[in-house]
Amino acid sequence: METRKVQVTGGSTYTVSLPKDWATENDVSAGSIVEFHAEDDSLLLSPKQDEERTEGTLDVSGLEGDQLTRAVMTMYVSGFDIIRLETPRVSAQQRRTIRQATQGLVGLEVIEETSERVVLQDLLDSSELSVHNAITRMRLVALTMLSDAVDALVENDDDLAHDVRERDDDVDRLWYMISRVFRSVLRDPTAASQIGLPRETCFDYQSSARQLERIADHASKIARLTLEVDDVPEDIGEGLYELREEALAVPETAMDALLEDDADEATRLATEARSRIRPIDDSAREIDDLIHQMDSQTAQVLGLVVDSLSRTADYGGNIAESALQKAAPRP
Repeated sequence: METRKVQVTGGSTYTVSLPKDWATENDVSAGSIVEFHAEDDSLLLSPKQDEERTEGTLDVSGLEGDQLTRAVMTMYVSGFDIIRLETPRVSAQQRRTIRQATQGLVGLEVIEETSERVVLQDLLDSSELSVHNAITRMRLVALTMLSDAVDALVENDDDLAHDVRERDDDVDRLWYMISRVFRSVLRDPTAASQIGLPRETCFDYQSSARQLERIADHASKIARLTLEVDDVPEDIGEGLYELREEALAVPETAMDALLEDDADEATRLATEARSRIRPIDDSAREIDDLIHQMDSQTAQVLGLVVDSLSRTADYGGNIAESALQKAAPRP
């Protein structure tokens, strides 16, 4: 760390010199323009960036299926505006995989295709993306998925179960978008100004979005397990409904805390959410005792459902932790 003394020139202008090593490494010289970004009592300085879009090239030779899909998603989350996927010859299967991966990512479109490459471009400006709206939408979809998944299980509704699993793609799409914006905020202070949120808040939102994405995964898991069970006994069904309501109350209350602007109210809600977790363990054990009286295969499936509901409460507790950190006084 280096320090500089602030000086006054012209009687009213405050000036401070830049470290030479930093200026050299970042191509800053006489006449260069730098940007200042104010965050509370901190002032971040960075060289003025050109408006050119960030491009990235990846050799996808030999990549197929999930590996290729993951490669596209990684380039997207990493923040590249233009993604060039190159190989000596792009196979028909690779093209299909790339198109499917693109459809699962907000703003990404195929803009060029040749025999040797596929070029993707993010058509959305960061300033047009609302992380607040995205996480609010994630909350609605993920928690509704979990509620519907239990309904599908108890009511033996396979159509609803399939619908729940399809909605998981919507949550994943929002999760990748929030991750992309978060990484751009870490890399470029200007991005934080464009989306109108402090970087710490972006971190809290991204951490909480990860928990919502996991809740959606467990909802999808319950929906898949629904297809393996024919009938759920009435007493166990009632127990699952009660456990579902207890489990959902934790992330619901925690999200209220996260999105609450008043620090005292946010702290109260987050603390309330955390206090709801321990009683859920007792409820889960009671249902497990009933489940163990059933045949082994059904007991195993329903045991996994109870575990997913318990984990939902734990993920809600993690969101509450983020809400507490967001509401805490700044040092």
